[in-house]
Amino acid sequence: MTADQLITFAAVAEHLNISRAAVAMHLSQPAVSGQLRQLQDEFGEPLYRREGRGVRLTPSGAQLAEYALRLRETFRQAHAYRDALRGVAQGTLRIGASTTIASYLLPYLIAEFQRRFPAVEVQTAGGNTGDIVASLGSLDVAMIEGPVGADLPDGTGVRVWREDEIVAIVPRDHELAEPARRRAGGPTLAEVGAYPLVMREEGSGVRQFVEQSFEAAGVAPRVALAVAGVEGVKEAVRAGMGVGFISAMAMRHEDGALVQLSLAPEPLLRHFSILVPHEGAPSRVAAGFLQLCETEGDGVM
Repeated sequence: MTADQLITFAAVAEHLNISRAAVAMHLSQPAVSGQLRQLQDEFGEPLYRREGRGVRLTPSGAQLAEYALRLRETFRQAHAYRDALRGVAQGTLRIGASTTIASYLLPYLIAEFQRRFPAVEVQTAGGNTGDIVASLGSLDVAMIEGPVGADLPDGTGVRVWREDEIVAIVPRDHELAEPARRRAGGPTLAEVGAYPLVMREEGSGVRQFVEQSFEAAGVAPRVALAVAGVEGVKEAVRAGMGVGFISAMAMRHEDGALVQLSLAPEPLLRHFSILVPHEGAPSRVAAGFLQLCETEGDGVM
């Protein structure tokens, strides 16, 4: 029995899903399964059983999970203590960011952070909002665009960050992009909902926000295509598959083939969130990055 096996088991016990535990640990699913198999061999009895798409701990597994979770927390505290001793000038910063933030904000923040602290190694993890929340156990800072949800690990702090507008996008020759219609203040959700829609994949923060907005407006959208990633949405819209929804930031470098439309009567505005595991005792490198986000974020992009 090794500490790595116990920490891996703690991730499985937390997520009750081997695939999600593998994502959180930055390991392959076979690697996680192999560690679990070795751990079960050590104890000589099942620690979990398959249940649907996830797993259910046996009584023995539930008892072991308590020890494993305590061990993982001790390791985290030791890492935080090490980074505190070394100071913000050195160490490792592990950042997770959902797709829009990872593509259009995070590169600028990291570039500025590394100009200030060149000796800090920055490691990043990407994915949709659900992926990033599932990976909190292996991150120092997480930046998400979707709803935070209620199932965060104990001790996780939530900071409301900057505002973002979700816009509809259409080809420039689309009827919604006609100058007269744009001068009228933009289409309503009901008007947009009359067209086929191109949406992000399940788990995407943009998709969750747009679906909630349609529901609040009493409009049933017709999704023609669900596609992973912002660029996938843009390409599908260029191909004439329907009206898409993306962050206005993703249109900063567009070549004019697509037109962005603010929604009427009010634009679709949301806030990004920063999640801080171990909010009570963040490492110095994490604290330095958070200060950059909160005081200089708008000025470095």
